[in-house]
Amino acid sequence: MDIRQLRYFLAIANSGQISIAAKKLHMSQPPLSQQIRQMENELGVMLFERKRNGRRIELTNAGKILYDKAENFLNSFDETLLEVREAGEGIRGTISIGTVLSCVSHLPEKIKSFNKHYPNVSFKLFGSDQSDLSLLLENRTIDLAIVRLPLQMENLSVVPLTKEPYVFVISKDTKGFTSKDFISIKEIENFPLLLIHRIKGEGIYERILKEFQRHDVEPNILVECPDVNILLTLITEGIGGSILPKSSVPPILLKEVQVLDIIDIPLQSETVLVYLKERYLSKASQRFIELF
Repeated sequence: MDIRQLRYFLAIANSGQISIAAKKLHMSQPPLSQQIRQMENELGVMLFERKRNGRRIELTNAGKILYDKAENFLNSFDETLLEVREAGEGIRGTISIGTVLSCVSHLPEKIKSFNKHYPNVSFKLFGSDQSDLSLLLENRTIDLAIVRLPLQMENLSVVPLTKEPYVFVISKDTKGFTSKDFISIKEIENFPLLLIHRIKGEGIYERILKEFQRHDVEPNILVECPDVNILLTLITEGIGGSILPKSSVPPILLKEVQVLDIIDIPLQSETVLVYLKERYLSKASQRFIELF
């Protein structure tokens, strides 16, 4: 068995069909099937079993064991190759970074500064929900992620970035609020709320609801959404208000929205940079982390 066969095996396992895997690998189906049969003959076990429809295949128990081991082995192998290459090439390559959209303000200055010192390094950016970023980290699709606590993931190295208050954000055209700099949770009670809600796991949404409960206030929730940019668009149209981290409101929007401090909610947003503890990070990624 060799590295190439393990990659073939993982491609089939992830695709669920040999025909789809063959297309992704840019090869015809018969040679791919032959490689898998050779692996099964060498190991003396069946790695896949066909479902009743004859097209989809699933891993056997033996295949599931090999899948976990092969995935870890190939990740380690690829990271070792990267480390060896970097010993001779210096700092170059691509850094893949994921960020929740409300944290994107942490990146422009750092990328600009990094590019001046390391012009041979490029970036791939992924903006997504926190749960999606966790999967991208686990799959090694991204090297780093900028997220907000709490996290539903273990085995991470965590670099604290900032702490900031949550504020109430409304349209500048909202009547009765134009002369105010702060607001109480009781005043928000009947206002249509547009709240950030993670796709998976607990986050600020649940913490905000607990604050309403603590003050014996029933919130009027109109919209739940994981994308802060969508919420800000709705706010500028006067549809409602939102409780957001202060930095998630870009300066360009301050002409259209009003930001009010909430006097009786002690919520703080904690932004952190995270990466997997057990993986090798490229020199470029290590240098980028040092900027923070």
